[in-house]
Amino acid sequence: MTWAGEWGVENSELLARRAQSFGPEAAAYDEHRPDYPMAAVRWALEPVGGGGEALDLGAGTGKLTGVLHAAGVRVVAVEPDDGMRAALVRRHPETPAFAGTAESIPLPDDSVHAVLVGQAFHWFDQERALPEIARVLRPGGVLAAFWNSPDTSVEWVAELDRVSRSGASFTPVAEQRLPSHRAFQAFEQNEFPHTQRRNAESLTATIGTHSHTLVIPPEERAEVLARITAYLRGRTETATGEFELPLRTQVIRAVVRP
Repeated sequence: MTWAGEWGVENSELLARRAQSFGPEAAAYDEHRPDYPMAAVRWALEPVGGGGEALDLGAGTGKLTGVLHAAGVRVVAVEPDDGMRAALVRRHPETPAFAGTAESIPLPDDSVHAVLVGQAFHWFDQERALPEIARVLRPGGVLAAFWNSPDTSVEWVAELDRVSRSGASFTPVAEQRLPSHRAFQAFEQNEFPHTQRRNAESLTATIGTHSHTLVIPPEERAEVLARITAYLRGRTETATGEFELPLRTQVIRAVVRP
């Protein structure tokens, strides 16, 4: 997982291309990306009593939206990409879904108790997005962001992470920095175990929805995905049938200042 701002300025063009790469793969993203653990959502919503009205910002195909519905939260979604938003509407037709960005949210002031962001906060321009998020939050409202990451404390997962890297992968940072902004109280962070049921082919397809495999040339993409499949078929843990992919879901949250 990487916070925005920890990628160097020299990566700005690549960062933009990666951020805009998901729409054409919306169907695959919806099929293969994991959801989020309920425990992580409940922790994120603790400051507002676990319920109310929430904005799923940068909602993608609705992976977080579904968990929020299961938690009993009333959800509105904002997603800039037409293809991703259409997939969300197909999966969650009961959810109001609007075109918009974190820097320009199409909601009134003081309209939601919580703004939640699944796997998208690192794409935001934080200097513009954080005050805009604060604008739509009600007094005492909370912002929370989620990232699913492979649990690289497991040896085969750590090696998979290495095998999966492409020419568009960002260099991992040694230390993560929590965001800060005058519109919010201090950010907190927590981490939750999670898993996803996969086989060698479906896990390869999952990694094929990651932006670092979407923006590379077709020849390199084919080589990376073939390398991943060969690795998984060569490991005892993943060679045949289904298995549990160990994940860690990292969450940050902050309450808006009065």
